[in-house]
Amino acid sequence: MSTAPECLTFPTDYPVKVVGPPDDAFRARVHAIVLRHAPELLPEQVSERASSGGRFISISYLLRARSRAQVEALVTELQACEGVMMLI
Repeated sequence: MSTAPECLTFPTDYPVKVVGPPDDAFRARVHAIVLRHAPELLPEQVSERASSGGRFISISYLLRARSRAQVEALVTELQACEGVMMLI
């Protein structure tokens, strides 16, 4: 039985962008999820930008990923998060 080769070498910096509605509840849900998977996250590793029409926000994180399992768990939880419209 063979396993797929790792595309990334861990630990590595791993960017994540989450798009959703511009409200505080959405921000809090997303941030809580990210902190569960990357508790060492620093404020300077987070940025936010509103869409030109102001209907959406994108929250960008630059995480220090320790393993593929960590990234997969984070992505799975963010995909299930209420309000997430896109995950990059």
